[in-house]
Amino acid sequence: MFLKSVRRVCFFPALLVVSCLAQTATAGSPSGQPAWGAGSDAYDGVQIEFPASGQLRIENELGDVAAEIWKQKYVYVTTSEGAASSKGSSVVIENRNRGFVIRVVRRPNVSGAYVASPVPINLTIKIPESAHVEIATGTGRISMRGMPSSATVKSVAGDVKVEFLEPANADIAARSTGGLIRSELPQLLSENGHVLQARLGTGAQALSINTETGNITLSATSDTRRPVALEATNTPPNPLSAEVATKAAGTPAPALDTQEVSEGDIIRVDSQLVTLNMSVIDRNTNRGLVGLTRADFRLFENGAEQRILQFESSSAPFDLLLLIDLSGSTRDVVTLIRAAALRFVDAARSSDRIGVITFAGHPTVISALTLNRQVLRQRISVMDTAAGDTKLYEATDFALSQSLQDTKNPRRTAIILMSDGLDGSIPGVQGEGSKLLYKDLLNRVQEFDGALYSLWLNTEYEALSPLDTQPEAFDAGYDRMKEMADTGGGVFYEVESLEDLAGAYERVVADLGTVYSLAYRPSDKTRDGKWRAIKVNVARPSAVARGKRGYFAN
Repeated sequence: MFLKSVRRVCFFPALLVVSCLAQTATAGSPSGQPAWGAGSDAYDGVQIEFPASGQLRIENELGDVAAEIWKQKYVYVTTSEGAASSKGSSVVIENRNRGFVIRVVRRPNVSGAYVASPVPINLTIKIPESAHVEIATGTGRISMRGMPSSATVKSVAGDVKVEFLEPANADIAARSTGGLIRSELPQLLSENGHVLQARLGTGAQALSINTETGNITLSATSDTRRPVALEATNTPPNPLSAEVATKAAGTPAPALDTQEVSEGDIIRVDSQLVTLNMSVIDRNTNRGLVGLTRADFRLFENGAEQRILQFESSSAPFDLLLLIDLSGSTRDVVTLIRAAALRFVDAARSSDRIGVITFAGHPTVISALTLNRQVLRQRISVMDTAAGDTKLYEATDFALSQSLQDTKNPRRTAIILMSDGLDGSIPGVQGEGSKLLYKDLLNRVQEFDGALYSLWLNTEYEALSPLDTQPEAFDAGYDRMKEMADTGGGVFYEVESLEDLAGAYERVVADLGTVYSLAYRPSDKTRDGKWRAIKVNVARPSAVARGKRGYFAN
């Protein structure tokens, strides 16, 4: 829907979110950024109710991104630098499970051609502290003040500046291939000017920064932020609150002052799609069924049949992320782990992109998603035991975030996790564990649009002292690895010995070849946080669809 000749553009979709955007005033702000004091027009932005610990991805290939972390529970977005008269640019907000994607995109004109030089749009975004954030630009600069729960910041050629608010607690991994890392903090110094890995305080948050040719600046300041106008007692009602959105759904938009604005000011909010990945097997033979079509499936939510809007057959390609536990206990068997991963690469379909992430104390991207099998084999062949205590939950959360990064070429996604499940946070396991709680990770897995497969590796041994891993910890690791796969709509595999790992990987590849992907928009639009049970029937004798059993309507 496009509306012209309105100073604010408001949507009441059928519905998850109501959003409004208008021209942001920059008068009175010497830096050209939105003025936040009383009397400014800084209200003229977009407020988005945001789920606790939700994911937010921000993409701007046409300008800068300035982010500030605040204590409010919603995201607030404004634009500057010609947004009201931008030619060939649009800001798009997409509703995703457990979060949003905010993108500045090039827009074709009426003839279908793209404007050669669209006017830049700079984004200023205020973000809740609990969010998991990803920010990406082309040549645009990125600045971030404060730290959310986790942040991944990437720019091709833009500078990146991060200002920590004291006391700061973050694990930091920064890299600038062609630029320099400058730190105003004596405890954060790069050995060669291009790479920095360090920890501030307890490392409660995670920060990853990568730019190819830009410079990276790290600084710190005390938290002296004054309250912004939006926090004052005269704050206008948030149009995106759950109560307002529910009442407004299906009703006319309120009368608004009129003023001509271009389509570049319009924000489009997509209603939420529920995506399912279903492996279909024959219960008599336990073999996967291929060659099914959309007409073979009927989908029900809480007993009500739903219309399947998107369908991908079992032959559609996947993005496959191998997430491999390489903590210290694997030092003597890392050769077997490498060999098993190579078997997976050889068994996967040539159309499937594969990426590899290893972890112990920190996740490390061994290979980004690629079709190049030679590159994969080279990088897997040199991967080695990782340092630090096992932080399984934070590594899994990192992999979930990585799976959302390629929004230009989206594919079906599966994460294949290999571990004994012994996160250091489990009672009876020695060492420092994940700060991310297991229940919070499970919520993120539940909202994941892809599938999560887990391969549990049996590393149990007899505990001879209180410093050894205790039997109940091994049991908890097993149970949680199984629960993650069940929640993630994948399959749980028991691997009793490393010699069996390669065979387990091959079974995962075979299972993925029977996965069909379906998406629908729920007929029940209420977002009441209640559980919605999903059932899929397949019109074939003895056919069983195996995948996620439901979701919470948050």
